[in-house]
Amino acid sequence: MAMDFAERVLYHQIHPVKLLTDISTAFIAAALLWTHRFGEAMLVGFVPAIVVSAALLRWADLEPYRASRFGRYVSGFMTRHVELARFAGLLPLWLGAWFRQPLVIAAGVLWILGCWLWGVRRG
Repeated sequence: MAMDFAERVLYHQIHPVKLLTDISTAFIAAALLWTHRFGEAMLVGFVPAIVVSAALLRWADLEPYRASRFGRYVSGFMTRHVELARFAGLLPLWLGAWFRQPLVIAAGVLWILGCWLWGVRRG
């Protein structure tokens, strides 16, 4: 059965290229914010993620991710609210970098990880 667009949006999030892009650019942007290079940080923080998402949504075979254990995990809990909460974790991560507050950075990282682990609470 072919995936609809909503399913493609869900499963592209667990594609290794998307995960690597999101994780690496979040930390590179944080490093740029640490040195108060806001414009560059926003470009690095958002443009690659948007480009990779667009490419995966358009061309990637996401069926193996839907059929995977990780795919079944995210399908059970990854709602738009959880995605928004996960995205909101960038705020303390990046503000902590701007103000050079490692504990705030750590809080942002833990918030994002907590969102990814939200489905574990259901067992």
